[in-house]
Amino acid sequence: MVSCAKREVLKTETFKTNSGWGYSISYKEKTIIKQSIIPVISDKKSFSTEEDALKTADLVVSKLKQNLSPTVTKNELILLKIKL
Repeated sequence: MVSCAKREVLKTETFKTNSGWGYSISYKEKTIIKQSIIPVISDKKSFSTEEDALKTADLVVSKLKQNLSPTVTKNELILLKIKL
């Protein structure tokens, strides 16, 4: 059975950027995703609030736990009510 990998915890953290907030996701103390700008929008801007960064990070973690691509769509950001 190969379910032992599922028990490892994915840890999310937010961090301050020059223009707002970003997030990182680590696995076994190693950063696997570091997102300082809002994905899928044409502007290169950070999340306006720490809460927005965290909500997006939580979505990405839930996708990873389901073995899905961690890619975030614009529609998902809208559903999370992320300020774009």
